[in-house]
Amino acid sequence: MRKNLQSVFIAAICCLIQVSASFAQNNSPYPPQYGKPFNGVPDRRDVTLYQVNTRSFSKEGNFAGVTARLDSIKALGVNVIYLMPIYPVGVLKGANSPYATRDYDSVGKEFGTLEDLRTLVDGAHKRKISVMLDIVANHTSWDHPWMANKDYYVKDSLGNIKYPETWKDVAQLNFKNDAVRQSLIHSMKSWVYKANIDGFRCDYADGPPLDFWKQVIDSLKTIKTHKLLMLAEGSSPKYLSVGFDYFFGFNYFGNLKSIYNRNKSVRSIDALNERDFKDAEEGQAVVRYLTNHDVNGSDGTPLELFGGKSGSMAAFVVVAYMKGIPMVYNGQEIGTPFRLTFPFTGRRIDWALGDANREVTAEYKKVIAFRNKSNAIRRGELASYSSDDVCAFTKSLGKEQVLVLSNLRNKEVDFTLPATIAGKQWKNAFDGTKVSLNGALKMQPYQYLVLTK
Repeated sequence: MRKNLQSVFIAAICCLIQVSASFAQNNSPYPPQYGKPFNGVPDRRDVTLYQVNTRSFSKEGNFAGVTARLDSIKALGVNVIYLMPIYPVGVLKGANSPYATRDYDSVGKEFGTLEDLRTLVDGAHKRKISVMLDIVANHTSWDHPWMANKDYYVKDSLGNIKYPETWKDVAQLNFKNDAVRQSLIHSMKSWVYKANIDGFRCDYADGPPLDFWKQVIDSLKTIKTHKLLMLAEGSSPKYLSVGFDYFFGFNYFGNLKSIYNRNKSVRSIDALNERDFKDAEEGQAVVRYLTNHDVNGSDGTPLELFGGKSGSMAAFVVVAYMKGIPMVYNGQEIGTPFRLTFPFTGRRIDWALGDANREVTAEYKKVIAFRNKSNAIRRGELASYSSDDVCAFTKSLGKEQVLVLSNLRNKEVDFTLPATIAGKQWKNAFDGTKVSLNGALKMQPYQYLVLTK
């Protein structure tokens, strides 16, 4: 027995020496770099984002199910995906929410292993797709190891750990404690090295203080080997001021719903563009969408909210072309007619629907492909000519000019063309046919036109 114990002790010491040597060789407190840093991360102006809800994405609900469909994601025209939280989910007081993190440094067994994640990332990189992780920095589950130190959490007057907002399944972290900040930053940087990921979507960015996010981004910028994309899930342009590439289009989504369901003027989009981009540096933008994992379950699918197949495509053209970075939520591209509801362990995406809804997928591909092709759409100067019913604008860059007209009403609408547009020769952006525009245009319900010259 004693010999066995000695053997185990010696083996443990040898293991520690090997790990220490590895870290010393890396000259870093972080894991050694897995793989080669991806050199294909797109310019932030050129991103088309795709949200992966791993639990709902496949029958298996794991990384392998996502890896199996990377070709389909690539074919859609997407160049960046972000994975919803990949970490172990808390059980104590839990609601099985993927946003109740039990360990920031491990992969949840329901999704697979670290090797499975690496396989997914490698597969994406081979297809010129970048991968972002979802970091939940504001709170942890109640069975997170940090619970051993209550100073890591916000406490009430009686010393009890508090929960944020109305989310009783998670505990509020204390950002006055520098150890909390450093621990979170260390975990984020570790994922860059050990999984070779390309950025982060930062959940509930409104929770932690703004100076924490500046600290995060400043620290991540010290990783010179990687180009990282950073998205704040917050509704304020203030996140751009601390170095985020993007913030989230909560207000845009709500406004678009009001246009479709409350007859709000389409011109209201112009005010949002002005507000959201007022202080943006070149390439900083708002991520805009018709659906995501939250609103898909709580509010409805794009088909429910935005006038079925034709109405939602008219809206997506505006999302993709007018201003900002478009995001597609998994299953949206095949016209999924049902909601993917929290905690996302019930009904899964039925990819066989793609066969029945090929025209929907084809239209998404067509719209995204032109965005990817057009420098004017991605980087050009915007001029808006919208009416109360029709979203109308041009995007111009150099000799390229694109005109977009999208009727966001389920009725025939007469649109008066401005003098700068009327009387000119245009080409249909999708089939190249010549189009002549006179002073007025009669647009059919949910009709859209994308023209170039």
